[in-house]
Amino acid sequence: MVKLYVEGGGDTAALKAACREGFSTFLAKAGLNKKPRVVACGSRRDAYESYCTAIRSGEEAVLLVDSEAPVGACHQQGDADSWQPWQHLKQRQEDGWDQPANAPETDCHLMVQCMESWFLADRQTLKHFFGQGFGETQLPAAANAVETIAKEQVHESLAKATSHCKTKGSYGKGEHSFKLLTAVDPLKITAASPWARRFIDELKRRMDAV
Repeated sequence: MVKLYVEGGGDTAALKAACREGFSTFLAKAGLNKKPRVVACGSRRDAYESYCTAIRSGEEAVLLVDSEAPVGACHQQGDADSWQPWQHLKQRQEDGWDQPANAPETDCHLMVQCMESWFLADRQTLKHFFGQGFGETQLPAAANAVETIAKEQVHESLAKATSHCKTKGSYGKGEHSFKLLTAVDPLKITAASPWARRFIDELKRRMDAV
């Protein structure tokens, strides 16, 4: 059994269940015939520590967290399976995480720069999800590569775009994020986000080998 340790789900059982369902549905729609067991860990630190514990126990495990910031060009050179997410997380001052012994780079995956960045790649679903009052013009220009948009700008633009929505109200991470994850098109996201494509491609390889 491969376990996917993900950042997200907060501290409540209901949010963790919504997180698990969101990622499971997203992976199924992305074409994974066999899916890993999704473990909603709450904080990014808890996700990292849970992954490390699993690896030390000899389990098959994968980690998925927000990058929180742009990934340096030096960490994404050559083929995607040779990218260096562990180095990004080690060098990021707020993390400083060590790459566990025997943990390959392909165990570690980043949502660049946050999960909401993925949503910007599927504006049609955003518009349909929030309905009347959604202000698409408040989002960053569609020509902008989603991975280059600062996390703060992503969150701010979603808040502004949904500030006049009648039925669902303003975007809230707990209220909307995992419902949106079940609704968005993985093909649009992997086309717009090279790190998302790396995540899906590697999971497919890993699950096919199980």
